[in-house]
Amino acid sequence: MNRSESLRSETAMSSVLTIDPGASSSSTSTSNTTNTRSVRINVMEGVGARVVRGPDWKWGKQDGGEGHIGTVRNFESPEEVVVVWDNGTAANYRCAGAYDLRVLDSAPTGIKHDGTMCDTCRQQPIFGIRWKCAECQNFDLCSVCYHGDKHNMRHRFYRIANPGNERILIEPRRKSKKITARGIFPGARVVRGVDWQWEDQDGGNGRRGKVTEIQDWSAASPRSAAHVLWDNGAKNLYRVGFEGMADLKVMNDAKGGSFYRDHLPLLGEQGPGSRSGPCGLAIGDQVNVDLDLEIVQSLQHGHGGWTDGMFECLGTTGTVVGIDEDHDIVVSYPSGNRWTFNPAVLTKVSTASSSTSIASDTSTAAQFAVGDLVQICSDAERIKVLQRGHGEWAEAMMPTLGKIGRVQQIYHDNDLKVEVCGTSWTYNPLAVTKVASADGAAISCSSGERLSALLKKLFETHVSGDVNEELVKASANGDGVKVDEILQRPESDVNGVFAGHTALQAASQNGHIEVIKVLIKHDVNMEVEDKDGDRAVHHAAFGDEPAVIELLHRGGADLNARNKRRQTPLHIGVNKGHIGVVRSLLVLGSHPSLQDSEGDTALHDAISKKRDDMIALLLEHAADITITNNNGFNALHHAALRGNPSAMRILLTKLPRPWIVDEKKDDGYTALHLASLNNHVEVAELLVHQGKANMDIQNVNLQTPLHLAVERQHTQIVRLLVREGCNLNIPDKDGDTPLHEALRHHTLSQLRQLQDMQDVGKLLMGLGTPGADKKSSASIACFLAANGADLNLKNKKGQTPLDLCPDPNLCKALAKCHKERNSPALTAPNAAIIRNDQESLEECMVCSDQKRDTLFGPCGHICTCSLCSPRVKKCLMCKDPVQSRTKIEECVVCSDKKATVLFKPCGHMCACDGCANLMKKCVQCRASIEKTIPFIVCCGGTPPPEPQKPGIMNNGSRDVSRDIQKLQQQLQDIKDQTCCPVCMDRLKNMIFLCGHGACQLCGDRLNECPICRKSVEKRILLY
Repeated sequence: MNRSESLRSETAMSSVLTIDPGASSSSTSTSNTTNTRSVRINVMEGVGARVVRGPDWKWGKQDGGEGHIGTVRNFESPEEVVVVWDNGTAANYRCAGAYDLRVLDSAPTGIKHDGTMCDTCRQQPIFGIRWKCAECQNFDLCSVCYHGDKHNMRHRFYRIANPGNERILIEPRRKSKKITARGIFPGARVVRGVDWQWEDQDGGNGRRGKVTEIQDWSAASPRSAAHVLWDNGAKNLYRVGFEGMADLKVMNDAKGGSFYRDHLPLLGEQGPGSRSGPCGLAIGDQVNVDLDLEIVQSLQHGHGGWTDGMFECLGTTGTVVGIDEDHDIVVSYPSGNRWTFNPAVLTKVSTASSSTSIASDTSTAAQFAVGDLVQICSDAERIKVLQRGHGEWAEAMMPTLGKIGRVQQIYHDNDLKVEVCGTSWTYNPLAVTKVASADGAAISCSSGERLSALLKKLFETHVSGDVNEELVKASANGDGVKVDEILQRPESDVNGVFAGHTALQAASQNGHIEVIKVLIKHDVNMEVEDKDGDRAVHHAAFGDEPAVIELLHRGGADLNARNKRRQTPLHIGVNKGHIGVVRSLLVLGSHPSLQDSEGDTALHDAISKKRDDMIALLLEHAADITITNNNGFNALHHAALRGNPSAMRILLTKLPRPWIVDEKKDDGYTALHLASLNNHVEVAELLVHQGKANMDIQNVNLQTPLHLAVERQHTQIVRLLVREGCNLNIPDKDGDTPLHEALRHHTLSQLRQLQDMQDVGKLLMGLGTPGADKKSSASIACFLAANGADLNLKNKKGQTPLDLCPDPNLCKALAKCHKERNSPALTAPNAAIIRNDQESLEECMVCSDQKRDTLFGPCGHICTCSLCSPRVKKCLMCKDPVQSRTKIEECVVCSDKKATVLFKPCGHMCACDGCANLMKKCVQCRASIEKTIPFIVCCGGTPPPEPQKPGIMNNGSRDVSRDIQKLQQQLQDIKDQTCCPVCMDRLKNMIFLCGHGACQLCGDRLNECPICRKSVEKRILLY
C-alpha cells in the first residue's frame, strides 16, 4: 500500500464512488435504493467522520500520537481511505481486512437517528453514533454524553453506528480505558490547512489563530467546524470535517475531552463487534467447504494453495479466526490445524436460531459450566482478535496467557468470566480451552477446595517459579503471613516487580494495611515507580485508601511525588472524587497547589469535576487561586470558563485580595470576559455583584465584557452589564463601540420584530418581549441606544453606528430610542413637578410676569427681570447688597443663543453653553476662567449631573482609595515573596534544594526548611 504523506489525486475517486461522498445517509443516489446496502456504500458514508488510530495501526506517529484526531477526506476504494490528520499529515489507510482507524465522531457526516433524543443533553435527533442502555428501558446517549461519563458507569450499552444497523453490546465503561482526544479543539493554535479557500482572512499564509469553539457548519452536519480568532483580530468559522474538508492545520493542539477507545467502531467494520471479510464472513463464524475438490483446488491458486493435509477440511466445520491483508480467510479446525482459504470456497454455517446475534459462539459456550477449569489461549495475537466485542483486550491480561483458571460466571451472550492469576477477566469462549483429566473427564472444583490448592495439586507444571509474582499476588490479596514468609527467602526482593507493579503498590491500592506494615518492616522502598511513574502513595489515592496514605506518610513516603503526567496523589484524589484521600493528604501537609503537566492544580481539577466540597477543603488549606495553568487560566478564570457558579461563589468568598477578581490572562481576558463570552449568566452575576468586578476592563483587543456579549448576542449578559451601569461607549482597538458591534451583525430579516416601536419603555425594561427572537442583534442595538449608547461616535474608519445599519427603518428606531431614553422613567406627576420647578426658577421673583434676565454683582445671582431690578437693594437669595446690575444679552460669540454661563472669578455672563466649553479666557475682560456656573444654578436651582467619563465613577474619591489599597496590597505581596520568611526583614537571597529560601544570615543557621520542614542539604546563594 502506498504510504505517501501527500494526498492522492481525487480524479480516480470519481470512477469508484456510486454516491456523492459528501452526502449523508439520508441523501444517497437513487440508484442505491435497495434495502440492503453494499459494504462499499456503508463505508463511503464515512466522509467527514472524525477518526483516531485503530487496532492495526502500524504507521508510527503520522497521526501525532495516540488520541490525536483526523478527518476522513475520501475513499480511494472500499478498502482504502484517505485521512487528513489535524496536524496536517495526509495519507491513505486500510479499512477492510485490517483496520487502521476507529470512528470517534460520525456526526459531521450527517448520520442521524430520527425519532431519538439524548436523555442527558436533550439533543434531538441524535447525530453520529447512538448509545442505547442495555439495562434501562428507552434510555439513549449521544457520543458526547457517553464519553463524558453520563448515566450509570456500570451499565452496558448497545452501540448503534447507523440507523437500522444491528446493535453491538459494549462492556461497561467503569473499567474501560479512556484516551484523551487531542487536535483542533478550543484553545488550539492553528494555521490555514489543505482546503483553505478564504483568501487572507487569517492575515496571510503562516499567520496563526486560536480556536475558540467547535460549532456546526450546518444544521445537518454538527460539530463540523471551528470558530477561530486570528492574531490580526479577525474571526470566522472554518470547516473541520464538513464534507471531508480541512480548512485548518493545528500547530499547538488542545485537549478535547476523553473517549473510550475500545468502545469505538472500526472504520469499515461490519457485523456485531467483529470484523467483516468478503462474502459476509467474520471472525468467529462457523464455515464449511461444500464445493468439489477440483473446484476448490482451482480457486486456491494464489490464496495459500492446496496441500494433502487440507483434506480434513472437506467434511468438517471450522471456525474463522482471522482475515489477512489479502482478504483471505484463516480457518481453525478441531485438530488444531489452521488453513488459509479463498473466501469463495467457504460457506457460512447457519445456526438453528436466527434470532441470536452470537449463534456462532453458542455451541462453543455450551460445553462450559460454572466451576470448570479452563486454560487461556497462549497466542497473544489470536486472543487479541478474539476478544473484540467479548470484553476487549487489556495489557494487564498478558500474564494470564496459557494459565489455568476457573469459570466463575457465564454471561447471557455466552462470554465467560474466568478467575485466573488472582484476578477475574471476561473471555470469548473461543479464547479458552476446557481442561480435562487423564481419563478425559472434565475437572471441576469441589466447593470445599480452594482453586489455588487444586491447581497446585493437579498442575504443578503451571505453577510459576517467579518469587516476585508470588510476592505481588500475595500482597494484592492481603495475605500478610504469606508475604512475610516469602520475604524470609534469600532470593526474595521486597521491591521486586511483577506485571509492572511492586508488592507495596499492589497492597496500597487494595488497602491492605497489615501487608504494608510487613513490607515496611523489611525496608521496602516507598518511592519505586511503575511504568506510569505512579508510586505507592499514588496507588493508595487511586484506591481511595486514606488510612494507607497515613501509614505511608509515617514510613517516610513523599506525599508530593509526581508521576509521568506530573500529577501528585492530591491530583488523583480530586480527579477520582475521593474526598477522604484529599482531606487526609491536606491534613498531612501535602502541597495544595502543585501543577501537573498541563499546569493544572488540584483546585483546577476540583472546579472541572464540580466538587464544591473539595474546592472548599483546598481553599481552607491555602490553595493558591492565582496560579495559572498552561493555557493561562487561574482558578477564577477556570470557574468562569466552565460555567460553575457554585465554585465561583466559594472562590469569591475566599479571595485573599479583592483585586484578583480582575486578574487578566495573557490575552487580557478576565473572568468576567470569559463568563460574558460563554454566556454563563449566573457566574457573571456573581462576579459583578459579589466580586465587584470591573465591568469596563478591556482585553488586548480593547474589548470590554459588553463587547463580547454583544458580539455573541448573549442578551442576558448584555442586560446584566447595562443594568449594573457599565460604560456603553468604550471603543475597542478598531474604534468600535458595542453598538457598532451589534449593528455589524444585523440582517434585514431581524427588523420584523421591531416594526412597532411605539413603546420604547419595553426596550428600557428588558431585551425583547416573550416570544420575540431574543438573539436579534437589532433588539440589542435598540436596547443599547435606549440606555444611552452614543449614535454619533465614529470608529477608526470614520463610521458611526448608523453608518453600519443597512436599514433606514432601524436607523429611525435607534434614533427614537436614543431620543426618548429618559421618558419612560418620568411618570406624569414627576414630569409636571419638574416642569413647574423649571418655570418657577425662570420667572421674576418680584413681578412674576417677566422672566429673570438681570445678573446681580458681586454675588452672581439672578433673581429679577430688568424692570424690577432697580427696586431691589439686597439680593433676594443671599441678602448681600447689590452693587451692580447687568442685563443678560445674547452670546457674544455665536449671537445665536442667550448667554447662560457665569465665569468666575471675573463674574461676567457673556457666552452660551456650547461656546463656553471652548473658552479658557473670558471674551469680555480676557481674564482666565477658573470656574463656570450654569444659568439655572445662578437662579437657585441644582446643577445638572456631569456626564460620566469612561472608567470613572461618580464616587471618584472612593475609586482612588480603592486603587491605593490595591497597590498597597500588591506591594505587600511582592514583599512577602521576596523577604526572608524567618526575620521578615532582609531580602531572600539563599534557596534550598526543596525550592524555598531565606536570607543568607538566617539560612546559614537553619538545619530544616522553615516552610516544608525538610532537611537542608545544600544552600545556594542568589546574585
